[in-house]
Amino acid sequence: MTHRPMIAGRLLVATVIEELRRRRPVFHSEADFQHAFGQAVHSLAPDVEIRLEVRQENAEYLDLLCFGRSGRTAIEFKYVTAGWQGNDGLTDEVFRLRHHSATDLARRNFVFDIERLERFCASRAGTNGFAILLSNDASLWSRPRSERPTRDREFRIHEGRELSGTLRWAEGAFEANARQLLGTYVTNWTDYTAVGGANGDLRLLVLPVA
Repeated sequence: MTHRPMIAGRLLVATVIEELRRRRPVFHSEADFQHAFGQAVHSLAPDVEIRLEVRQENAEYLDLLCFGRSGRTAIEFKYVTAGWQGNDGLTDEVFRLRHHSATDLARRNFVFDIERLERFCASRAGTNGFAILLSNDASLWSRPRSERPTRDREFRIHEGRELSGTLRWAEGAFEANARQLLGTYVTNWTDYTAVGGANGDLRLLVLPVA
């Protein structure tokens, strides 16, 4: 039987995503996304405690910690958007998504999240993690049109990409940005919602970290 990583030993992440999709097709900001996800976890499993922005010993912050008698799960979120304005189809809210043009930094920071979660989980017995990225920017999940060298080449996260080992930024020119991953991660993007118009398709990337 294939092991399916769970949140706090209680919930499949797919169950939480489905509940979130039903309630919130789109989000105002990354903080809004984090908060809504935590609310979905707690509504499905009231015995699971949730904590946002948990400060660590090295002054880093963990986006969300879920814990209970069945386990602990650390979650890092990224919400990278292309410009879009409209209604979510459920409420009268108007959403004005800003355009994050620096997708190379978005890729880098997502890999940073994976490495941070590996360190967090390794130092705390019985803890697993998830790196979660939600976006309406197709350039993140689409395969590059050319193989020309770019500074984020080893950090690409398009569909079917494998991330493992040492990843170097700008072919090693910026050593501080290099990251060593202990695990191997294959990127599998899934549809989240479609809210209409240009940049109206949101897709989700969820990578379990053991």
